[in-house]
Amino acid sequence: MANPKKISDKTKKIFWAAFSPLLAMFTVWALLKQNESVSVRDIAHTAQGADKSWFMLAIISAILYIVFEGFALCSILKSAGFKPKFKNGFLYSTADIYFSAITPSATGGQPAAAYFMLRDRISGGVTTAVLMLNVMMYTLSIVALGIISVIVRPCSFFQFSIPSKLLIIGGASVQLVLTVFFVMVLKNGDFIFDILKRIIRFLGRRKWLRNTKKPIGKLNKAQADYNACSQLFAGNYKLLLRAFFWNLLQRLSQIAVSPLLFIAMGGDSALSTDIFAKQCLITIGYNFVPLPGAMGVADYLMLNGFSGLMARDMAFHLEMLSRGMTFYICVSLSGIITLIGYLVKRRRRKK
Repeated sequence: MANPKKISDKTKKIFWAAFSPLLAMFTVWALLKQNESVSVRDIAHTAQGADKSWFMLAIISAILYIVFEGFALCSILKSAGFKPKFKNGFLYSTADIYFSAITPSATGGQPAAAYFMLRDRISGGVTTAVLMLNVMMYTLSIVALGIISVIVRPCSFFQFSIPSKLLIIGGASVQLVLTVFFVMVLKNGDFIFDILKRIIRFLGRRKWLRNTKKPIGKLNKAQADYNACSQLFAGNYKLLLRAFFWNLLQRLSQIAVSPLLFIAMGGDSALSTDIFAKQCLITIGYNFVPLPGAMGVADYLMLNGFSGLMARDMAFHLEMLSRGMTFYICVSLSGIITLIGYLVKRRRRKK
């Protein structure tokens, strides 16, 4: 008899995989409808007429968003006693980015990265601890950039509309709570494993799982690995700084795309700092929204933030090009690389 939980999980994955492209198309259509004086042809013309050097820097910066997460994961794994090749870390990164983008609240990113880590014979406990530390530093880097943006441009927050301000405040609150939560879990992750064991025992009592001893035994081993790994991380401040450094660079590379494109489009370079500060706050505002890739919400915040610094049409062009690079193209590229990596590993396993 098929496990109802597994069927439900597969149904959800299929739903979100199908729903995300539809949501993306609807978002682009809604944006174009909102500003009917601008067309896809106009945006393409703006891209063709942009300064090639600055435009190329924006493309490189968007790609570095994927690369830096690979470095972050590799640096953490090395501290845990593994010697991962960068191509493996890069694959973990693309899997995380792609599945985070097509699932609500980025719930699919960590399990996807964990799948490839486990395939590379990294134990479950170490995988959990590594991903937990990485997402903690990822969240902390967003908070840090938000603080930096307020210091650099204190007035940036007040230039947003009331709905945008509420999203930014909500996002900042959630990020701070998540940071505290991740620190607590990293120090003591026993309760996570206890919950998983209770679920397995429950499935056993309902006859949905015949043999509960084997999975519980695996969880016990993973729990021991996790605790040993988290203790190692807790006392290794150099590791924590390295992980934070790579995550900070990852976020910086994504946020830098907007000011780089603005300069490429002929905008006043003196305003690039204002755009950077606003993009930091925008990132905080949409990062907690429970929609795949925060589609729609991120676009609204970017248009609202950029419109106060430039003409409406230019703000629309900047938003579409920036979002296209940092999300749509980046996610598509990550999906292709993840699929290739999966097929290659599957073929090697069969041999």
